[in-house]
Amino acid sequence: MGENPPPTFENSLQAHVYRLRRTLQQAAGPGGAAPELLTRSSGYVLELGGAETDAAAFRRLTGEARACTRHSPAQAHRLLDEALALWRGAPFQDVAQGPMSQSVALALEEEQLSAVEDKLWLEIQLADPVNTISELKRMRTIHPWRERLTEMLMLALYRTGRQAEAVETYNSTRHRLSSELGVEPSLRLRERLREILNQAPSLDAAVPA
Repeated sequence: MGENPPPTFENSLQAHVYRLRRTLQQAAGPGGAAPELLTRSSGYVLELGGAETDAAAFRRLTGEARACTRHSPAQAHRLLDEALALWRGAPFQDVAQGPMSQSVALALEEEQLSAVEDKLWLEIQLADPVNTISELKRMRTIHPWRERLTEMLMLALYRTGRQAEAVETYNSTRHRLSSELGVEPSLRLRERLREILNQAPSLDAAVPA
């Protein structure tokens, strides 16, 4: 509806609210405590009680994963896998795209992408890096400006004996950044290139910094 709702929007809204409250009660089952849809001056608030939304569960699981990454990378990987399994398409894909919902959706998408990167990073450490190369290449095509994906791809290629390809990955990223954005790769990415060129022993460590 945006800023120009139709004249009958109030009746339509009340009908939707009624149907939603009835659906919540039916989902709770006989004698169950359904979440409450409360009326407020600014609109409506869904009171969940002790329930947890998927977004809250996702943030809890990713937080637990990052807290145990160094001392228990396998557990961290399992937690990230569980968190990412909660996703079903894009956030708010069936909701009118107002400014508030768009900003929240963008924040959630960024959190999801960071969790995917964390999971891929752990997979390089815990399994054969060759298993992550195709996924890293796919992700890098979709998100060409995320240098962490490039760094992980360089590391995975190096660890599988493809040093020249790792260097070429850096060079292609540097060319694209320079020609399309007028910037140079980050210091972290340049340092990773130096380590690869020098075959630094730290690159073979189980969990590099």
